[in-house]
Amino acid sequence: MKVLSHASSFEAEKKYVGSKSCQPCHQHVKHNQYKIWKESAHARAFKTLLTDKAKAAALKAGLTGSPEKAKACLKCHATGYNLDAGRLGKRFKMEDGIQCETCHGPGAQYKKLQTMRDHAKAVAAGLTDFSAEGAIEKLCLECHNEQSPTFKGFQFKEQWSEIKHNHPPKK
Repeated sequence: MKVLSHASSFEAEKKYVGSKSCQPCHQHVKHNQYKIWKESAHARAFKTLLTDKAKAAALKAGLTGSPEKAKACLKCHATGYNLDAGRLGKRFKMEDGIQCETCHGPGAQYKKLQTMRDHAKAVAAGLTDFSAEGAIEKLCLECHNEQSPTFKGFQFKEQWSEIKHNHPPKK
């Protein structure tokens, strides 16, 4: 995610709406993607930066100041930390940690049901396409890597099973 100062009008319209905006359509009993996320470490990622353990890790890594304000920490603990305020919707809260849009892309343009029902249309509207082999693992490795001062290894297949969420049923 990059701060866009001279974004095209299409890019400027790609606003981050926040995980609560995803909840209404993604809380199905059978495929409850929202609940899977909400109960995951991703949803608590920002809050971990407020702990004494995070402060000690930041200090050990040579960072000055609070981890919840350090870009080096926020890049893996918060969605939208580096975006212009105009790209963040009213319901968006950085404190919600690593949200749906970290992986799936800014949702303002694809969040409508009629768009989501057509995968190609949703991708054209900003939904991340994970159809390429290894695309999900590659995205995960952007944060789950040796650059983290608390890194203890990352076993993609095992850890993916903890956060994996299926597509909602078609209506």
